[in-house]
Amino acid sequence: MPRPPFIREPKARDRYYTALQERYRKTQRELFRGLLALVGIILAGTLWYWLVEGWHLAEALYMTVITLTTVGFSEVRPLGDRGRVFTTVLIFLGIAAVGYMANRFTEAIVKGYFQEGVRLNQRRKLMQNLSNHYILCGFGRTGRQIAEEFSLQKIPFVIVDTEADRVEQAQTLGFVAVQGDATSDHTLHLVKIESAVCLISALTSDAENLYTVLSARTLNPRVRIIARASSSEAIQKLRRVGADAVISPYITGGKRMAAAALRPQVMDFMDGIVSSGDRTYYMEEFFLDSSACAQIGQTLKESQLRALTGVLIVAIRRDQGELIVGPTSDIRLQPKDFLICLGTAEQLQVMNRLLCPLSSKPLQKPNQMP
Repeated sequence: MPRPPFIREPKARDRYYTALQERYRKTQRELFRGLLALVGIILAGTLWYWLVEGWHLAEALYMTVITLTTVGFSEVRPLGDRGRVFTTVLIFLGIAAVGYMANRFTEAIVKGYFQEGVRLNQRRKLMQNLSNHYILCGFGRTGRQIAEEFSLQKIPFVIVDTEADRVEQAQTLGFVAVQGDATSDHTLHLVKIESAVCLISALTSDAENLYTVLSARTLNPRVRIIARASSSEAIQKLRRVGADAVISPYITGGKRMAAAALRPQVMDFMDGIVSSGDRTYYMEEFFLDSSACAQIGQTLKESQLRALTGVLIVAIRRDQGELIVGPTSDIRLQPKDFLICLGTAEQLQVMNRLLCPLSSKPLQKPNQMP
């Protein structure tokens, strides 16, 4: 089946998929009508031989079937002129019905309606099962790297891209991906923006990222939004329309390259993965949920998190935005605090069981990480 065209306009894209679904349903209806006609012809032939010719019911059905299939068997009983005329008409009707069904079936296979229908149903089921997931808009070089990181961390996510080739590439890699315009409310509803945890807009155009952030923030005021920007002006605009974090690959990349040249050890530490001999340390964040965390209200000393897990709490970000770097033992944990921690994968998994993490999935083992 030909690939869908590159359509940026949401209404045009919606019309395309609506027409595709309508063709699939039309093929189903045509095949059903052909099958219904064939069953009706078999029933008519059976009733004729049974009621008019006076045969037994089994003989009537057998005569009808061998007539329609044109196997060349002789008549079950001798027929008069009336019976032979009816049998001739029955043969032509059977050939027409079977030919019609064969034609519709072949056309559906050649044009890929069945395969496309299966893909549409699979996509619909995948979309229905999405909950507490991440939405990745754009599967370019940046989007692919994000998808690979999500996959390593076993994070549920769905990819949205306008390019058919990129969607197919993402699906080949085993990712859940749909073709659509992320700036369209219809597409965001399709990937269930209302139940998403986070949306990442990694589209190549600042304008597209701006529209995507604006639409997502309108449809779900609680979702966390991270956007890509190409310029400092775009960063300000994206934050203005509701992005929680804005990343510029060019600005960030330049700063990181300069820092890697001037402060290489600091860069290794800030990357989030620190290697020391045969041990690997990871940076992770944990969210203190007041309904599930027993440590809320205790000081760090009273909670004994360091003693129980071996994890180093690097910083605490309060719900009001205050950042406490290097918290002392007398700092009291509060509801909706974010704990930024450093430890091995095993230590962080123990911490994951004690607290309520940002992600319900534990960190992967070191040999599973890049």
